[in-house]
Amino acid sequence: MTRVSLALLATVFATSLSACGDSKPAASTPRTPEQQRAVDSTIGASGLPGSRGVQNALSAADSAAARQRRLDSIANAP
Repeated sequence: MTRVSLALLATVFATSLSACGDSKPAASTPRTPEQQRAVDSTIGASGLPGSRGVQNALSAADSAAARQRRLDSIANAP
């Protein structure tokens, strides 16, 4: 066999193998906000690159939530 026919045979074989796979990915259940917060805080506490940014994002989210609670309490006051 020549190199061209070997390459063609390998391509056909690889294509047929990939066609046999499951085309539908497995569905995963989405995380609740509490679960996502736990994952994010674990990443923020680690020494991974970018963990400082995760910590800052969590801090900013906490600050925004606290501000919104204060504004809601002012709006609901008599």
